[in-house]
Amino acid sequence: MEAVMLVRYAEIHLKGLNRPYFERSLMKRISLALRPLRVKVVREQGRVFVFGIPVESMDESADKLTRVFGIHSVSPALAVEKDWDQMVEASKVLVARRIQGFEQASFKVIARRADKRFAMRSQDICRTLGGLLLEAFPVLRVDVHQPDFYVGVEVRQEQAFLFAEEKLGAGGMPVGTNGHAMLLISGGIDSPVAGHMIAKRGVRISAVHFYSYPYTSERAREKVVELTKILASYAGEVDLYLVPFTEIQLAIHEKCPKSETTVLMRRLMMQIAEKIALTCGAQALITGESIGQVASQTIESLTATNDAVTLPVFRPLIGFDKEEIVTRAKAIGSFETSILPFEDCCTVFVPQHPVTRPKLADIRASEARLDFTQMIETAIANTEFMTVE
Repeated sequence: MEAVMLVRYAEIHLKGLNRPYFERSLMKRISLALRPLRVKVVREQGRVFVFGIPVESMDESADKLTRVFGIHSVSPALAVEKDWDQMVEASKVLVARRIQGFEQASFKVIARRADKRFAMRSQDICRTLGGLLLEAFPVLRVDVHQPDFYVGVEVRQEQAFLFAEEKLGAGGMPVGTNGHAMLLISGGIDSPVAGHMIAKRGVRISAVHFYSYPYTSERAREKVVELTKILASYAGEVDLYLVPFTEIQLAIHEKCPKSETTVLMRRLMMQIAEKIALTCGAQALITGESIGQVASQTIESLTATNDAVTLPVFRPLIGFDKEEIVTRAKAIGSFETSILPFEDCCTVFVPQHPVTRPKLADIRASEARLDFTQMIETAIANTEFMTVE
């Protein structure tokens, strides 16, 4: 018996003649997710099999693969020769592990005979194996409608694969198959969720964060790095750019109308993010904005922000309320980090009465009061870069 990971994918099946491209991309992402293990990834008849995972690493490896975009589900499995006795023995090993902690458990057997040369038909495998497992484990009972778990048998050309667990994957498309975008990541709840949602569609993610030292602390910076690590656990490595924003923020605060400072700050952030995006090949910007959530996220404010850049701006949370965003943040594991009490630069110099319906002409005129060209160049020149895995 050999330990193997059985990986299923769903949306990739809908692709036409270019499906092999998406399958190869998924296989690459699987290999990267399981570094430094020296695994062998094989594609066969709508499945991906991962060989070379030590038995003691199966659970950890399965958890890592559930975060890989493009994967529908994962099953730790055993590969055996297409010999009935070996198949029965492997199923008993898997079931014994699966029912630990159960006083009683229901199950059913599901068989798929891809190799029609195998003597037993699928329904015969299910009936016979189910009976043998009932004899071997008195705690088991059969429930074909709502079992606690099922024992899967896949008889393929080279080997038979058996499993007793299926973990739901992240879904979506393999990262890197749909371009490259730059995420404006703050220390809040929204932006990591936005990055996760766009990465799920196969987009490679880079990230840019603005800090205003000494008004923001080193702990705030560490918080953003940790949020990027959480995002990277799904999206693969993320290039993170940390931009000093204090000089620009002070200039806006001192020289521009107080009510417009938030919108003007957002415009300057977008301009810097776009310049960095263009240097690293990113084709779009991503923000965590939700319409009407705060003053800078009204339609008028978003229009004024969009006016500052030429790249498309993706806002996957635009129609979400805060409760929906929080639910997603908890699901991906970023919420507890996001609520740590370390403020980012978006909370510095917040006006008491921010404009909610800014006129674009007024915003442009206020921005024109200062020549930000040199300040932008200085901020980019002093930007810190790191790759987060």
